[in-house]
Amino acid sequence: MKVRWIVALAVCLPLLTQPVWADDDDDDEGFFSRFSMRSQPQNQTYQNECASCHMAYQAGLLPAASWQKLMQPQALADHFGDNAELDEADRQEILAFLLAHASDRGRAWIRARGGEAPLRITELSYFKREHRELPKRMVQGNPKVRSLSNCQACHTGAARGDYGERGIRIPGFGYWED
Repeated sequence: MKVRWIVALAVCLPLLTQPVWADDDDDDEGFFSRFSMRSQPQNQTYQNECASCHMAYQAGLLPAASWQKLMQPQALADHFGDNAELDEADRQEILAFLLAHASDRGRAWIRARGGEAPLRITELSYFKREHRELPKRMVQGNPKVRSLSNCQACHTGAARGDYGERGIRIPGFGYWED
């Protein structure tokens, strides 16, 4: 009888003392901290041209096929309702930068599924999954946010590539935890 208890304790005790791994969706730890956008390189021409109208989204947020579509001259002429045309040298420089650092290059943490090439980051299945629990009243119904594409309204470190949950502050609502 004693031997069975000793064997049971010898088998179970190590299991009880091991750390428990659970998905608490806290992007500041584990997988997402290793593959952060914080290490994404920058390009001055991209910053100057694109950030003059909106946040210069990190190249690693979209796959190369998406950047290829977005940077076509005709797509820039009607860039979500605005004219974002560039001179050819700047367009080529920005395109080369975006393609070199797109999400399907190197050690990116966002990959498109099945050849996905959306024109909007908000169309990626990964993005939808991460934002699925967010009530519309906090985004579309919030005059300080208005759209999920306004990353820096809620992600205080978005311009630096930090999208961890600890840095989420939804205007009018405060910290976000799911």
